[in-house]
Amino acid sequence: MRFASLEGKLAALLALTALAAAALAAACVLWLSSVWLAVAFALLVLALPLLWLARAAMQPVRRLLRALTGSVASYRDGDFSLSLALRRNDELGSLIEAHNALGQTLRTQRQNLVQRELLLDTVMQHTPTALLLTDPHERVVYANLAARHLLNEGKSPLGLDFAQVLQACPAEMQQAMQTGEDSLVGVTVDGAEEIFHLSRRDFRLQGRAHRLYLVQRMTRELSRQEVAAWKRVIRVISHELNNSLAPISSLAHSGAELARRGERERLPEVFAGIGERARHLHTFIAGYADFAKLPAPRCAPVAWAPLVDGLQQHAIFHLSGELPREPGWFDTGQIEQVLLNLLKNAHESGSAADAVEVAIAWRGAEQRIEVADRGPGMSPTVLAQALLPFYSTKRSGSGLGLALAREIVEAHGGRIALANREGGGLTVILGLPQR
Repeated sequence: MRFASLEGKLAALLALTALAAAALAAACVLWLSSVWLAVAFALLVLALPLLWLARAAMQPVRRLLRALTGSVASYRDGDFSLSLALRRNDELGSLIEAHNALGQTLRTQRQNLVQRELLLDTVMQHTPTALLLTDPHERVVYANLAARHLLNEGKSPLGLDFAQVLQACPAEMQQAMQTGEDSLVGVTVDGAEEIFHLSRRDFRLQGRAHRLYLVQRMTRELSRQEVAAWKRVIRVISHELNNSLAPISSLAHSGAELARRGERERLPEVFAGIGERARHLHTFIAGYADFAKLPAPRCAPVAWAPLVDGLQQHAIFHLSGELPREPGWFDTGQIEQVLLNLLKNAHESGSAADAVEVAIAWRGAEQRIEVADRGPGMSPTVLAQALLPFYSTKRSGSGLGLALAREIVEAHGGRIALANREGGGLTVILGLPQR
């Protein structure tokens, strides 16, 4: 036990009090004839000094408690600037040190938080994406600069009803924002056509439901993507035309030379070569025409058994599992074209013919058709780009097969996915929505 501690000070005070009481009582015994009267007289005499000593001993504790109460109230109000003066070398001094350390930690964390909020607000205010946040009552509680200029003529919409803000927007944008789905919408702004990507996200902020609207101008990006796509198309078409026209020109020159020399017996061979290259070029151009002129699907109930029988007349595959009892719902011609292309790819992958499998099943509200093979599969890089138009790993491929399949499936409101199989091979999954 340290003498400077509260326990040591209290023990010393009690010891001094006891000694004083004993000395006074011994002195009173000589004056008074009764020991009990002497003790009572000593206690009576020492009562007021004892009260004064107790008050003096508790005074620092009371001051510290008042200071701690005020400091905690300041912390509750968000003010972490207060610190307590340290003038003690006991447990109360340790408490003051801990309190000041806590205040310093809170001040540091508050400063870091303020700096992060300032950085985040600066980034959000100057981002080109319009951000608008509404509370549970659909009133605007946050809007960055882009949202103010796009949705409220540069003025702050804070506190306004979101429906009131929407009234100033074009009808197309109003409808897209009210649907709640991510979408691209074309809007005329200052006489020019602009494309915007609209999205809406619901989340809870401080325990209350909020809704965040994001409006991103996509005109320039889509224009760059369109130009890049046209460049790829031109490169592919130019390459294929050169590959076909150069042999045709050469064969035509050879045919003219043979005719000039009278060697007519070799002319059929020359004409056959020209015809073959012309047919190849026609097939190539027809593929691009089909991709560009894909009609909207005409969905109708489809019996699975006739569809599978028709596919088996054109390609060899094994049907995995039983066919669903409930009929499908899609455009038979378009989905059959997709499946034939997938089966063709499966056989060209190097897979054994009897290892190609087709599985058809319902997964909740989704019609799922899977085409699997036992070829080498695809690398992660190829998997990421296989569905893009004009991307092909085949020497003579146009890069339109899987892209056309994706276009058809997405036109049905479905999805297409590719995944490598365990043990080797590739699975192509078509997910079509229920009727």
